[in-house]
Amino acid sequence: MYKFVTSTVLSLFAASSFACQSDNIQLLNNFSNATSASLMQNCEIDESNNQINVKLLPENKPINNSPWYAFQLVSKEPRTVTLTLTVNDGDHRYLPKVSRDGKNWQQVDYKIVEDKMHVELAIDTKTTWIAGQELITNKDYIDWGKKLSEFEFIDHNVIGRSVNGKPIYQVITNQPSVKQWLVVLGRQHPPEVTGAIALFPFVDTLLGNSELARYFRQNYNIVVVPNMNPDGVELGYWRHNANGVDLNRDWNKFKQPEVIAVDKLLTDLVAKGHKISMAVDFHSTHKDIFYTMPNDYGVQQRYLVNNWLNKLDKQYPEFNVIQKPGNNPQMGVFKQYVADKFDVHAITYEMGDNTDRKFIHKLAKDAANTLMQTMLKDNDQLR
Repeated sequence: MYKFVTSTVLSLFAASSFACQSDNIQLLNNFSNATSASLMQNCEIDESNNQINVKLLPENKPINNSPWYAFQLVSKEPRTVTLTLTVNDGDHRYLPKVSRDGKNWQQVDYKIVEDKMHVELAIDTKTTWIAGQELITNKDYIDWGKKLSEFEFIDHNVIGRSVNGKPIYQVITNQPSVKQWLVVLGRQHPPEVTGAIALFPFVDTLLGNSELARYFRQNYNIVVVPNMNPDGVELGYWRHNANGVDLNRDWNKFKQPEVIAVDKLLTDLVAKGHKISMAVDFHSTHKDIFYTMPNDYGVQQRYLVNNWLNKLDKQYPEFNVIQKPGNNPQMGVFKQYVADKFDVHAITYEMGDNTDRKFIHKLAKDAANTLMQTMLKDNDQLR
């Protein structure tokens, strides 16, 4: 037999927040980035057949097809269960990964039959985590920013608040004499974890102690807003913020507090006589791709991005750095906003959902180094 979500915690388990449980099995969602109860149409445990069924819901519609899931499983005795995930009006995007500590993850086998994803899991008294991607939580971003702020030239502070009042942090270099700025953005869309995996080494390289990075920072300040959507991250949302809005469609409306905070940050810099020179926005999609502005759009240093990404591409004979130029002022995406408001290049740096994590890390470091090299050149006439 199974039980649905209830406020009564059975005495067989220690008191905790759970999505559903039977006499001996619990499926829990009381952790950051877990699938919220409101995003489950149903959660059932049939202990006699070692079967767990969960139907996933988006936070609201219409929405991009990115069904996120993250749970913990506990059993009073070792057993193998089958977790079956169904998506309400959607398809499966993220392949299941398992962890015993919430930090180290391994992809596991699965089957999709008639739109249902079936995953066999060995569970016991120790927590087993299952999620569509590795968990990178709000706390992870805060801890990372605090660690970086131990360097004298880096500050870590709050620039605004989300819909639900969560702090939106920036990591920013504090060199007052430097007037040019590189802007880095991340996690507008909560499940896009491979973009987050790329952002960390990319920024660490920019802020590192190499001769190139030190020289770059003599010419450019860097501001990073790594976690634009802390509410969506916390609640396990598929794409939107707590108002049910895609933040990367609000950069021409400016109705969401998260977007307003970043716009104010950049606008205030320009008002003080500073210059936004380039921006990189990290995301994930089905394949690795770099969405760019056309080099004939009228932005300054028209060939900067072409030079950067072409140089990066030459470093990887077995990998294509795909550039996809695009211009759509009505869409409300960040790169278009940067191009239109500040007259400079911006790109959407997309990593594939299933791209090898070690490769993501290496590519990000090389991308940061080649970007610094390119921005330090006069790109006005280069092709």
